[in-house]
Amino acid sequence: MTTSIDLMRRRRFLPLFLTQLLNALNDNLYKNAMVLFVVYSVYDSAEMETLVSGVATALFVLPFVLFSATAGQLADMRDKTRIIRWIKFAEIIIMSVGATGLLLASEGQHVNTVAIPLMFVALFAMGMHSTFFGPIKYAILPQHLEKDEVLAGTGLVEAGTYVAILVGMILGGAMHIMDSVVAVIAIAIIGYIVCRWVPPAPAQTEEIKVDWNPIRASKDLIAFSFGNLELRYSVLAISYFWTIAAILSVQFIPLAKNVLLADKQVAAIMLVAFSAGIAIGSVSINALLKGDISARYSAPSVLVLGGLLITFYLICRTWNIVPEDGGLFGVTEFLQQPMALVLLANLLFIAIAGGMFVVPLYAFLTTRVDKSEASRSVAANNFISSVFMVLGAGAAGGLGYFGVPLAEQLLLSLALCLLSAQLARKLHKVEGLRDAEAAAAA
Repeated sequence: MTTSIDLMRRRRFLPLFLTQLLNALNDNLYKNAMVLFVVYSVYDSAEMETLVSGVATALFVLPFVLFSATAGQLADMRDKTRIIRWIKFAEIIIMSVGATGLLLASEGQHVNTVAIPLMFVALFAMGMHSTFFGPIKYAILPQHLEKDEVLAGTGLVEAGTYVAILVGMILGGAMHIMDSVVAVIAIAIIGYIVCRWVPPAPAQTEEIKVDWNPIRASKDLIAFSFGNLELRYSVLAISYFWTIAAILSVQFIPLAKNVLLADKQVAAIMLVAFSAGIAIGSVSINALLKGDISARYSAPSVLVLGGLLITFYLICRTWNIVPEDGGLFGVTEFLQQPMALVLLANLLFIAIAGGMFVVPLYAFLTTRVDKSEASRSVAANNFISSVFMVLGAGAAGGLGYFGVPLAEQLLLSLALCLLSAQLARKLHKVEGLRDAEAAAAA
């Protein structure tokens, strides 16, 4: 079994790992710097602030729905490394546009007519950038890694993505706006330099015409992913999981404020615990499976996640501590409460179970199809997961609108845990039949 440390020493993995890490870091640094600056420094209206945050999220997710199918085709039919270099070069231009918008807004120049439109254009472009990079970062692994290394590589990519998301969120909120302007361009340039070291990954099939019609291409992509049982179960299980993650992320801030009576720094700590847990689970599952790509631990992991969600709900439901000053708990005051550390530990283990559930399923996407179809397999997952996440976030918002208490909204995820476990069990069954057939043929 190849360990994570072994892979990090090798050129066939390290440059790709650093490239995707810098990609996720810049996405989240820019998005959070932009949204926080607009919300706190440009508008003074709760309605406008909510609208801006919603539009920003929609603009970033929309390209995944529109262009995932095309991105998967392109990555399968062209050299993946060459596409990475074009994508990372485009990031420099995109971040320059976004930084210009941030700079103009910070100086109060043409804020509504030029600055904010530029920032939103850059955000949409970064969504497209991530849409075209997403299928490659997983699909390239079987070309550069041995079969028993793919799970370790997938876990590291997933863990690195979450660490980068976490750091980007923190920096986006902590850095001065002028520092953010410089940082997003500098990170884009560094990312382009690093990606030049990724080894070639030529197409595994003959070049054919790419379908640029998003509706037709998406329809074909769904048919492709559902035509393979292992792929179908993997994609649906992953999509249900990310729906759970989307529901939880939507609830963190209002839950911290209205149930735990804590400020936004406490909400940030909750996000830190969740992101750290995903990273830990993503790496640890490789040690448990010893490099074997299997779904045998996926159903137990998501059932454990569901059980931990129940205990998290019970803690929130019984939380009746009120700050003495009648305001909100700061970080220090919150951590001094008897159940605070238990709540954060519970959230951490929820995310660890989630990481252990989802990483083997990502490995299925790239190893249960021919290498010439791996990018389309990941793209199918990105497309369907994006749709599910939007629906999940919308459902959570709808429950709040109709007056369902925040603590009770957590229980919505339990049904998705059961569905994910059922799909994982079906996947493991199909996996066993496939292995039996392969053994008989040998």
